[in-house]
Amino acid sequence: MTDSFTITESQSFTLTHARHMAAKVSTDLRRLRSFYGVPAEAEISRWEAEAIEFLKAGYLGTLTIGFRRHDQWIEPTLRYTARDLAGGSANDDDPGGIPPRANVDGAYLYNYLTYSSAWYAATPAEREAFRQRLPFQRADAVEPTIRGTLVPDRTYSAGGHALGRAVVRSR
Repeated sequence: MTDSFTITESQSFTLTHARHMAAKVSTDLRRLRSFYGVPAEAEISRWEAEAIEFLKAGYLGTLTIGFRRHDQWIEPTLRYTARDLAGGSANDDDPGGIPPRANVDGAYLYNYLTYSSAWYAATPAEREAFRQRLPFQRADAVEPTIRGTLVPDRTYSAGGHALGRAVVRSR
């Protein structure tokens, strides 16, 4: 006679998971500041708080933070893309690998956020209630193009969700 058994695992994405992933984004931004002098700590704190809210709600599509010159993202811009791992797993890399000494002359720090499909599935009342929890309000804008190549280099994950990070590299 043989014994058999089944193990079922269920995982829910919590505020703790969202904080874990957003903290890695903040660490990246602090390293960006150590090389380029921006963003300020207050900006980093607001972006971290916003990322936590978007991740927890499942509303984040992409978050791009970096340098913009002539309506184009340039090196060392960082783009984070949220995804549900659908029961799978992913690496949970350490932050880092920010390109030092990129030419940011004439560029300025900029950020751009896109929404997930869950955002568009939410009712107008749900979206408005969510906006009220955010540390700042965003305005509509045209997304800059990329000067160079977007190179995936890190994954931050927790609770069955992941943020893939890519860095703009010069051609």
